[in-house]
Amino acid sequence: MNQKKILLIDDEEDILELLSYNLEKEGYIVTTANNGNEGIQKAKEIIPDLILLDVMMPEKDGIETCTELRTIKELQKTLIVFLSARSEEFSQLAGFQAGANDYIVKLIKPKILTSKINALLQLSSTVGQHSKMITIGDLIIDKDNVKVSKAGQPYFLPKKEFDLLYLLASNTEKVFKREEILEKVWGNEVVVGERTIDVHIRRLREKLGIHTIQTLKGIGYKLVV
Repeated sequence: MNQKKILLIDDEEDILELLSYNLEKEGYIVTTANNGNEGIQKAKEIIPDLILLDVMMPEKDGIETCTELRTIKELQKTLIVFLSARSEEFSQLAGFQAGANDYIVKLIKPKILTSKINALLQLSSTVGQHSKMITIGDLIIDKDNVKVSKAGQPYFLPKKEFDLLYLLASNTEKVFKREEILEKVWGNEVVVGERTIDVHIRRLREKLGIHTIQTLKGIGYKLVV
């Protein structure tokens, strides 16, 4: 039996009933919410392993809901998956940009959806046990394989850029001082020019569109979720 917790957020009661039935048959503990605000409150209470939510909802739509969920520290390891009738590319991009791990169109059959959820949770569990992988919204940093992807798009970074990104992502609550970055990323290597870190930060921002890397003038850098 799967004792993992799943939170369903959708304003259509029949959808909630159908999904709950299929997921509970798989052994999941299922909680439901009818709108974004209720979903956020329940997510804080139960800290689910996965949240499945719709895009079009009253009070607070799915994009706003996902964005707010990603600001809650306790939910940083929670998988967020959109299940929506909206199949347009811009809707899917908006979902990934809000921090979703996946986006599924509602035409999918219940058994296939359940299998997909099983796979997502199994992969997440395996990664957590055996791999040095960090997931922040739609950004995945895999240290074991030196790979980075954002919204499903792979990026190939030079080693120093990768090491710098991994360091900042390893503790999003921390301000890394320049001296610490130099020590952990460059070690005993000779750094050419005092602006080396600045150049690498700028390249990361440009390549990945990560504008949440904050510069604290005269102190260091911080990756803000």
